[in-house]
Amino acid sequence: MKVQPKRHPYAIWLTGLPSSGKTTTALALAGALRSEGIPVECLDGDELRKHIGGGLGFSRGDRMENVRRAAYVSGLLNRNQVTTVVSMITPYEEMREYLRRELPHYIEVYVECQLEECVRRDVKGLYAKAQRGEIPAFTGISDVYEPPRRPDVVIRTDRSGKEDNVRIIMDYIALCSPSV
Repeated sequence: MKVQPKRHPYAIWLTGLPSSGKTTTALALAGALRSEGIPVECLDGDELRKHIGGGLGFSRGDRMENVRRAAYVSGLLNRNQVTTVVSMITPYEEMREYLRRELPHYIEVYVECQLEECVRRDVKGLYAKAQRGEIPAFTGISDVYEPPRRPDVVIRTDRSGKEDNVRIIMDYIALCSPSV
C-alpha cells in the first residue's frame, strides 16, 4: 500500500476592521475548503471571546491575550490535521507577528474595506455607539487598527464579491500547498 503525502493544515487568519466582511468570507472559504475534502474549522472572534475570552476586556493587553487563546486553539486543531479559518479583528501588528511565530503554516489575509463602508454595513450599531463615546477603545474609531505591513493575501470586500475573494485566497493556498 502506497502512503499518500498529507497536506499540512493551515491557520488562515482574516484580519480587518469590524464589519469588513471577515466572518462572511471565513464561512464561504471554509465551505470551499470542505468541498475540496479538507478538514476545516471556523473560529470567529466574537464566538471565541464569548466562550474562551471570559474576563477579558478591550485593553491592548486583554486583546493580546484573546489572540493568544485563539492561536492556541488554532494550533491544537492544526496539530490534528484540521485547517482553521480564523476571523478576528487582530488590530495590532505585534499580534500578527506573534501569530507568524506561533503558527507554523500561518496565512494572513487582510480583509480591506473602507471605514465608511464598514460603518454602513454595521447591523449591530456598534460604530454609532462608538462615535457617541458609548464604547471605549472601539477599533477604527477610538482605537487604532494597524493595517498589516506584509499580509500574504489582500482582499477588498468593498470592491469584490465574496466568491471572487474566496477564489483569491484559494489560489494562494494552492500555491503554498505541497504537491500531492
